[in-house]
Order: sequence, then structure tokens, then C-alpha cells
Amino acid sequence: MRNNLEFFVTCPKGIEGLLLEELRTLGAESVKETVAGTNVIADLAFGYRCCLWSRLANRVLLILDRFPADTAQSLYDGMRAIDWREHLTASGTLAVDFSGTLTGVDNTHFGALKVKDAIVDALREADGTRPSVDKIAPHLRVNVHCRSGQAQVAIDLSGNSLHQRGYRLQQGAAPLKENLAAAILIRAGWPQLAKAGGALADPMCGSGTFLVEAALMAADVAPNLHRVSWGFSRWLQHVPTIWEPLLAAARDRAEAGLAGSPLWIRGYEADPRLLQPVRNNIQRAGLNEWVKVYQGELATFAPSPDRGQAGLIVTNPPYGERLGDTASLVYLYQKLGEVLRERCQGWQAAIFTGNPDLGKRMGIRSHKQYALFNGAIPCKLLMMDLSPERFVTGKAEPSGEATRETSQPDRNAPARLSESAQMFANRLRKNLKLLGKWARQNEISCYRLYDADMPEFSVAIDLYDDWAHVQEYAAPATISEDKAQSRLQDVLAALPDVLGIPADQVVLKQRQRQAGKQQYQRMDRRGQFMEVNEGRVRLLVNLTDYLDTGLFLDHRPLRLRIASEAAGKRFLNLFCYTASASVHAAAGGARRTTSVDLSRTYLDWARRNLSLNGLSDLHQLVQADVMQWLEEDRGEYELIFIDPPTFSNSKRLDDIFDVQRDHVHLINLAMARLTQRGVMYFSNNFRRFKLDEGLQRAYQIEDISAQTLDRDFQRNTRIHKTWRITRRE
Repeated sequence: MRNNLEFFVTCPKGIEGLLLEELRTLGAESVKETVAGTNVIADLAFGYRCCLWSRLANRVLLILDRFPADTAQSLYDGMRAIDWREHLTASGTLAVDFSGTLTGVDNTHFGALKVKDAIVDALREADGTRPSVDKIAPHLRVNVHCRSGQAQVAIDLSGNSLHQRGYRLQQGAAPLKENLAAAILIRAGWPQLAKAGGALADPMCGSGTFLVEAALMAADVAPNLHRVSWGFSRWLQHVPTIWEPLLAAARDRAEAGLAGSPLWIRGYEADPRLLQPVRNNIQRAGLNEWVKVYQGELATFAPSPDRGQAGLIVTNPPYGERLGDTASLVYLYQKLGEVLRERCQGWQAAIFTGNPDLGKRMGIRSHKQYALFNGAIPCKLLMMDLSPERFVTGKAEPSGEATRETSQPDRNAPARLSESAQMFANRLRKNLKLLGKWARQNEISCYRLYDADMPEFSVAIDLYDDWAHVQEYAAPATISEDKAQSRLQDVLAALPDVLGIPADQVVLKQRQRQAGKQQYQRMDRRGQFMEVNEGRVRLLVNLTDYLDTGLFLDHRPLRLRIASEAAGKRFLNLFCYTASASVHAAAGGARRTTSVDLSRTYLDWARRNLSLNGLSDLHQLVQADVMQWLEEDRGEYELIFIDPPTFSNSKRLDDIFDVQRDHVHLINLAMARLTQRGVMYFSNNFRRFKLDEGLQRAYQIEDISAQTLDRDFQRNTRIHKTWRITRRE
């Protein structure tokens, strides 16, 4: 039983063609591709070689027999007829894998039971001794598949699935199987690149599977060289004189390969908790000299091989199955594309994703796509040349219709300005001349242009790049509704003319005082976001759907201050809103950020902001009532930012929040979490707010409000108040 044996070698769906080519190199004489596997005619040495060297196979099944089986009884009879004494002693252990269907067998467990009964009954005939079942490490693993009235019986030579190389004992969430990772590397041309001395990097390496598999290929190490248990080890027809020379030759090849000059293979992982498990995997694989991993966010990824050579960027970013939120992943892929375009020109990229539509957000045309499966999830491998001619850039602009209709028949048509509108336009031009120059000099793209400078025009106007966001304040009772409406029309008519933008890039909202149980309601459902720059980060704003845009412009200096102080610190952001301050802290080098808010909407928005900047789930978002969360939290933070609402009566709260009434308790709770030399910034926009005197005696408190107002808000110094709070020494 050594020559002209029939094998069925299984593999993940989608890589059958690759497996076929690999098996030919391993000595297969006759190969036929089928779904999730390959039929092979070869000798026993091939079976051993395949177990040792196949990077793509799951299992190597040696076919023993085929027989008709359309009922449970015929299955039993056929199994009983096989001479199992050639394969297993009566005192040995047994495991059965059964798949398929036939009459009277309703599930795989019952099918496996019938197979086991037949083998046991056949072996105990001699003296009554019978094998026992061991599902973990049996002497013999039998595989039976029934289809169309036919049973196929095989010995599993591999034992555990061959993708389990033995080096990965600890892994991150949603790990990629080793043989699928190897298939991706082969599709991406890594073996050829490795022979040419190329480099490889994974910017989101997780448990490091790509890195280890790539190094095993480059160093000519058999993927299962370190495995200690095989399905054939205690099989009665195992031939050690064939196996042991193959194993010795593989060890010699590995020793020679690892003694060569290591290639530049690097991985980067944002979560520091994963670094040691990844390094343990690398050590178990014997690749410490070949593979290095570092902590790093996607935002900071920039491969720089020692010899300056290009190579392959390969990664498996999250794609919305089990991990992550699809909306935020849009921005993660966008950031990944930006990093590849700006820092990896001349390289190849292989992006493996279960959501190819997200891949389109990267701004790089793929020259090849391969259909693969990650378990049951259909996926695509996107192959990209990172050269400028393959780049596709350009951002989709949001719709900018006003959130309510005006009397203008055509908002894009030039408007003739009334005398009143002309007066307003003159003031606007004056502001634009002064503030526009200041904004350009300071690289500020979003700022407040006008804030009720003229009492008769009671609006606030904020510029977001080339969009104008207009908030109409509720008119005083002394102003008639008609008069207020007329002046608003003057504002809307003057803005396009002064700013040089289309009228449909002016967004209008009306801000009214909320009373009683009223809450601010969603205004629209367009779900359209635009990106704006602030300091070193990009942030998302939505000009149409909510009363606020997602970015409080008056806190710009404080966010930049937090960014400058955050390096190496744990940052806590309470009432975080869209977590723009957390993004700044993370970009400034914060060791970890925690952002707490009760609103799922704002936390989803925050997740998108983090993803847009290539920042990972290492920066925690918590949906909770801040006061309750603080009472339960036991963390320590070197930097804390609190910007509470004036008043909140959210339906999720057991009680209302009133900043004047509750700020003492809030600050005391937060200070209990602040380290001895930590700094807290507390701010709010309640104009009649008074900081409790007892707090000023308990802590070192400095009013820094003037330092946190940029030039565009110095006309209205009551927009917010801010204090720097530390412990007394």
C-alpha cells in the first residue's frame, strides 16, 4: 500500500487552483481539481510530503474504499466489511468525521455513530477487545463522506487541520487561518518578491499570520516542520523509513534557509496588548531574526526598509463582519488608501477584504481581484500597483441645500441686494478680510465669520471650507416675525455674493431655546458628512442633519492644547460628543484614550472620526451616563477633558443633568480618577455659570478662558468658560 494511492486533499474554497499547482511540485502524479479540494494519485511519500510541506491544504485524506450507501444500515455494512485490523489495533483509539446525507441519517452525529459502531464491532470480533473514542488525539481518524448514494471512506493522515502550524497559540479577534494567509501571499506574488530580496509589511498585523507565513516561505521552512503529532503517527501502515528522511531533509532546508540574510518583514499593531502574543508566535516559529513587530497606528505607518527596497504591503483590515461598524470602516479604508498613496509608492499592495465596496474608498484602482472565502464569508483579494497612474482621488461633496425653504425661486441665481442686505454684506466683507487672512496664516479652514455683530442681523455664520453654516437665533419678542424673516432673506442673499460660493452651499438652521421636556430633534436624514482639517487631524462634520455640526469651533485652541500635552498619557474625554478632542489626543501620541457619552449617534460619529485618522479600537468609546460611569470606573488618567451640556434630560438618564447644580459632584468624581500630577480641563457654555468656591479651595484652579478663545471668537468672550484644574501640592 505504497504506490498508486488515491488522496483527497482539502483546502479553503477559492484556492483550489493554487493547491493543484502546489501538489504537483510535491510529487502528485495525477491531479484533478474539485470544489474545496483536489483528487490526487500518488505514492505514500507524497502523502507525507503533503502533510509536511503544503502551505494551502487543510487535510490529507487517504482514500480506503468507496461503496454504495443509501441507508444507515448499508453504511454500517459497508464500513464493517473493511478490514480495520490493517489500520488500528483493537485496543487503540478512534475518531470519526462524517459529512453528507443519506436515508435514515438525519445529522452528522448519527452518521458518525454508525461508522464508529461498525469499526468497533469489526475489531472486537477476535477477543472482545474494542477501541475507544478519543476526539482529541486518536490513533486513527476516519473520514466518511456520503453523497448521491455513495460513501467515500478515508484515513486522515494530517490529524489536526494542517492550517494549525503550532506557532499560533494566542490570537486576536477574527484571526485569519494560516493556509488562507499563505494563499493570499502566493496570489500576491510574495514567493517571487522574496527570491528577489523584497520587503513585506502589514500595517494592521493582528496576530501576525501574514508575517510568519511570509517568513516561512522566504526562509524555505516547511510550514508544519514543528508539528509533533500527525494523523499517521500511530496508523498501523505508517512507514517510518519513508517519513523520517523527508523530515530530516526538511530540517536541513530550514537550517540553511534561516542561516541566510533575513528579509525585511515588519508588522505594526495598534493594540499593545497584542504585541507580546504576536512576538510569542514569531518565537515559536523560530523567526525572531526575520520578523519584527512594533506598536503603531495606521496613521503613523510608513515602511522604511534598511536597504530602501520596495516590496509588498499585505493586510486584512476589518470589513464589518463581527468587527467594527461599516460606517466608520468607510473612513478606515479611506485612510488606508491615503497612507498607501502617500508613503508606499513603488510597492505592491494586497488588500484582503470581505467588503470590496469599502476597497473602492481607497482611491487606488486594483489591477487584479481574486474571489476567496474567509470561512463562510465571501471575500476579495484586491491587488494594487502603488504608482500614481493607478491613483483615483477626489472627494464627494455633501448636499448643501438649506434645511428649510426660502422665498428665492432659484437659489443659485445671483441675487440683487437690498439696501439692508448691502449693509450686511459690507460688514461680512470686512470680517472676511480680517479673519480670512488670519485663518490662512494659521492654516484654519473652519472658523466663525460672524456672530450677531449687528443686532438686527441675529445669526451666527461659520465657514467650513467653502460651505457656510448659518444659525439663526430666535428673534427678540420686540421684532416682528415678518421683519425677522426679511432680515434672514438679506443674509441668505448676501452670503453667496460675498463668499463667492453657490447658494446651495449655504446651510440654514434656526436655534431656539429648549424648555421643559423638549429636546433638540434630528433635523434631516441625509447622513452626508464632509471632511475638514484641524491641526494634524481630519474631522467629519454634518451640516444638515443636526442643530450642531459635530465640531464646536470655539474649542479649537483647547483641542490643540490637548494634542500638545497628550504624548504618552492616558486621556479621558467626558461628554465626548463626536470625540474630536480624543482624536487630537491620539494624534498627539496619547497612550490610550477613553471617550464617554450617552448618545449612540455621537459615538458612531466618533468611531468614524477615529477611523478617518487611522486610529484603532485601542481608543475606547463608551456609551454610558457619565456620572454613573465615573462612580464605577477605577481607571487612572493623566489628562481629562470635561465639556458637559448645560442641561440634559435624555430619555436614557434616570435623572436630569444640570451643570450648575451637578458640576461639583462631577468634578470631584473625575478628580478621583486623575493622577497626582495630572491635568483636568473643565469647560461649559452656560453664560450664568459660577464655579463653586469649595472646589477652588480643594483644588488648584486657573481660569484659562481667554487662552482658549481664538481670534474668531474674541468678539463674543462669553461663548464658553474654561478652567485648568490640578491637585494642590
